[in-house]
Amino acid sequence: MKKRLRVLGAVLGVFGLGFLVAGGVAYTKVQDGYDSLNAFSEAQNVTLAYNEDGQLTDRGTTEGADAIMELLTEEWNYPVVESDLDPNDPVVNTATEYMYQMATVGYHVLHGTQTIVLDETVEYNGETFEAGTYEFDVDGRYWTDFDREHPIEGAAREMAWTGTAHGLFGELGVGTVTHSTLQLGLGVAGLLAGLGVTFLATGGGLVWVARGRPEAGASQPVTTAPAIEMINN
Repeated sequence: MKKRLRVLGAVLGVFGLGFLVAGGVAYTKVQDGYDSLNAFSEAQNVTLAYNEDGQLTDRGTTEGADAIMELLTEEWNYPVVESDLDPNDPVVNTATEYMYQMATVGYHVLHGTQTIVLDETVEYNGETFEAGTYEFDVDGRYWTDFDREHPIEGAAREMAWTGTAHGLFGELGVGTVTHSTLQLGLGVAGLLAGLGVTFLATGGGLVWVARGRPEAGASQPVTTAPAIEMINN
């Protein structure tokens, strides 16, 4: 029985070492990913703006940042992690920072005004638009909310939601997903390490139990066979 316990303990110990090695490899890869993500953001010099009190600002005001945060948390329903917003590390390299930067781009597009110039008079749905200059308020319209056939609204759509805006959304979205994936990888690394420690502790415990000796004074099993033989004789 003791031998079996020792063998089982050794097997569990081997499994534990395997999990620890796997956790270490996973942790190393995750750290490489964090370093690369940070280096990419630093190379692009993408940073958030904070005031001297450590508050987010947009175009010099905290009110602008508050409006962007409202868009991010209430309209987009994103779970902001406050610890990701560090005024001592303004480089955009966390999921919350990427999403805030995306919301910044989106906010200014959604609340912008576009100047449309019609070179000639145009009729649309029974309405006449004289040649001239028009100021069009985007008024919270996303790409799909515009009437692209409208002579003014359709032109404003292309001017507001430019290829650059769409490209920034795509790049920032990739950054958000990448950081979230790295966080998941860090969790997996921790889980593997935890399993490794558990298996090692369990295996070591089994080996320790198997090597134990009976305590002094412990009762011994009673053997009745000799006594029976004497009675029979």
